[in-house]
Amino acid sequence: MKSWFIRGALALAIVPALAAAQQGADNPRPISVDEAVRLAVLNSPLTVASRNSEVSGRAGITFAKSQFLPSLALGYSATNQGGTQFIQGTPVAISGLPWTYSRNITSNLTVFDGGAHWYDYKAAGATLDAAVASDVSQRYSVALSVKVQYFAILAAREQESAAKRQLEEAQQALQVSAAKMLAGAATRADSLTGALGVGTAQLAIITAQNLLLNANAALTRLVASPVMVTAVAADTSDIGRVDVDAGSLTKMALEGPSIRAAAASYAVTQALHKASNTGYLPSITASGSYGQNPKSTQGFDFGGGPTSTSTRFGIAASYTIFNNYTREQSIILARISEDNAQANLRDAKFLAQQNLTQFLVNYQTAQQTITLQLLQIQSATENLRVQQQRYNIGTALQVDVTTAQAALDLARFNLITARLNARTAKANIEALIGRDLK
Repeated sequence: MKSWFIRGALALAIVPALAAAQQGADNPRPISVDEAVRLAVLNSPLTVASRNSEVSGRAGITFAKSQFLPSLALGYSATNQGGTQFIQGTPVAISGLPWTYSRNITSNLTVFDGGAHWYDYKAAGATLDAAVASDVSQRYSVALSVKVQYFAILAAREQESAAKRQLEEAQQALQVSAAKMLAGAATRADSLTGALGVGTAQLAIITAQNLLLNANAALTRLVASPVMVTAVAADTSDIGRVDVDAGSLTKMALEGPSIRAAAASYAVTQALHKASNTGYLPSITASGSYGQNPKSTQGFDFGGGPTSTSTRFGIAASYTIFNNYTREQSIILARISEDNAQANLRDAKFLAQQNLTQFLVNYQTAQQTITLQLLQIQSATENLRVQQQRYNIGTALQVDVTTAQAALDLARFNLITARLNARTAKANIEALIGRDLK
């Protein structure tokens, strides 16, 4: 029974990790983070919508400008009239030539509307500004999503590499415990512990590779690639730097895309509030027309004969005395929208400062954690080496080796997590200020 158990344990130690079957998509295409961001910004529904909002905003400005211009219309008609009519109860054929014609040009212009068109134009300009700021915000939001998945791929690779080292160390420990068990210097519990360590390492490999597959799939969706993509091989110790001081970053954050979008939205509501007040002012419009009435003809000839002409010019003024509180309702709603937008702008500024503080703290904490975990890994590696030697000569227990191995695994995991946190915090700062920190 003992020999059967030892052979089974040794077989477990050399069985390749089941993660090999977890490779999923064959040969995903490596892609740089800059290229991934470019493709995601190009294809994301969020950025497509934000770009279309800019197009709509420019169209809105063109429309608002056009309201200052007079309207112009051309008219033409040709009418054929026939049949009979009753005269003293007797049907009589309609006399006269059947074809009649008319041609005209008409124009209308709003001379005064209390400034409504001007405020509409200002609101259209602010709407475009908001759309531009929103587009920048959406681009960096999409870039943040891409970077998070990209960094998740790097972290998954680090975890897989660490798990493979963990498997190698667990296999060596199992071989030692199995050999000592054959020699009668160790118990079956030691071999069981070693076999459990191997299985745990294999599961860690599978978990890391599953994380890698999931992150690859998420990145592929974000960049809208027809084939699976992945991050390029890179030095995972490079987490990027934030060389800008906190004061400059605060200023950038207060001028970031989210603040600009909130400020533009506030400007829109201000203009619309002013436009709503113009309902208490009179409106004045001017209109004019010029018409021709060609001579009637027996047959259709486009009215090319002699014509009579007519001209008309008029100015009209109107003032609404009472419209069932429609003006008052519009003013109240416009003022509420302005108050809400002002509160949103104020809160956006405070939120930007809060987020910047949080992201900077996360980044700095991650940096310090990286330095600490590098030292911890060195210490844990040396401790594991010592415990293994002591176990080999019989002055330590298997549980001492297992504890040392667990400490090393934890230090590796904490290092990977700290690197991921640092990269993510830097990406969040870039999204907040609307610019890249190279």
